[in-house]
Amino acid sequence: MARSQSAFLFRKDVPERAALQKAIDALKLKVTLDDGYVPFESSGYLPCTLDGEDAGFTIRFHDVDADLSKAPALQAALDGRDVAIDFKWSGDMREKVSAFAVCAALAKDFGAVVHDPDGDRILTGDKLAGTAREGLEEL
Repeated sequence: MARSQSAFLFRKDVPERAALQKAIDALKLKVTLDDGYVPFESSGYLPCTLDGEDAGFTIRFHDVDADLSKAPALQAALDGRDVAIDFKWSGDMREKVSAFAVCAALAKDFGAVVHDPDGDRILTGDKLAGTAREGLEEL
């Protein structure tokens, strides 16, 4: 079963690879982004390395949709953020940990609002990092 969540940022705050990797490293989650990550250009599967093993997720950048009526929690939290980064992963725990690590870094260091569409919930950087750590323990 595929899973997904989105990170919403101000366009000016979308990080380059080096800055994003530094934020991920600060979380000590053992995730390394592929050198192919390029803001606004990366689309499709983005390979990552998780503790030396292959991992990754699907990523897509796009402008924030105007109609958020089905996500009231998100609508209230966006506060003008104009870029969405969608993350999708399969049931593989390595993919989930990688996606959560990147979302945690975006939330903690770049002001992203991360939205889980299941239940229309906003996830904090601490919650995302905690879920990634739990996933690492399961591996």
